[in-house]
Amino acid sequence: MDRTPELGAFLRSRRARLSPDDMGLVGHGGRRRVPGLRREELAQLAGISVGYYTRLEQGIGGGSASDAVLEALARVLRLDGTERAHLYGARPARQPARGGERPEAADDEEQLRPSVRNMIESLGDVPALVLGRFVDVLAWNRAGHALLAGHLPFDAPERGAAERPNIARMMFLDPHTRALYPDRQSKLRDTVGDLRLIAGRWPDSPRPAGLIAELGRESAEFATLWAAHPVRTCATHTRAYRHPVVGPLTLTDELLTLPDDPGQRVVIYHAEPGSPSAAALRLLDTTAADGRLTIPPRRT
Repeated sequence: MDRTPELGAFLRSRRARLSPDDMGLVGHGGRRRVPGLRREELAQLAGISVGYYTRLEQGIGGGSASDAVLEALARVLRLDGTERAHLYGARPARQPARGGERPEAADDEEQLRPSVRNMIESLGDVPALVLGRFVDVLAWNRAGHALLAGHLPFDAPERGAAERPNIARMMFLDPHTRALYPDRQSKLRDTVGDLRLIAGRWPDSPRPAGLIAELGRESAEFATLWAAHPVRTCATHTRAYRHPVVGPLTLTDELLTLPDDPGQRVVIYHAEPGSPSAAALRLLDTTAADGRLTIPPRRT
């Protein structure tokens, strides 16, 4: 992701969300060619010149934007914490972002620590997997594989970076994965929002740029959502699932960061104790353990 156009595109997307009425502006009626605040209105509210703000949106001089300017824009645009962090990360200069942290270098060939693999395998019938920094699946336990990807070989994560399952690619291009989520649009938005944050964190790696370009070519849904500039931190969700073997499930997922492995996360899925979903998870794990898990084919 090139930070120079990213900053301008992000500002435009957030400016379009607001109207003069939202901001209490008076005397700004009349016909508007585009939705949202005009550049001059945003600049006035943020206390900066129109010319300077225009240059920021055009990708000219974005690297010189001070923390004070970005903070003023974040306040006027009503950005939440995740969006503020993305705004600072989109600044193209190599100067430290807010908090003094610099972008981390990425080793695209990731390694999984054996102790992390042992941890998820010890969870038994609790589905779990390990995501790499670019949402490649580095490992899953038997229950996690049965829940999310029983149509794929169990050893697929061990086949190297080029062949590993990738959650973003699966969500947009794999009919089995897409069919798991009755509320698919919510999951797709979360996936795109997470991927945009990842691309901002690893700007020097070709991996996220290549994945984004591929999904943009292959999926009109992805292209539309990406253009909307969602940014979301994926931490926990409670979602409905429609599993092809055990039927409807309601599960909560928890994403746990691994501080010694930058960008890697463990995802654990659990059901309410004593619920039908908990019983279904146990049945699914037993079916997988007995070698009787068969996922019917699906068409795109």
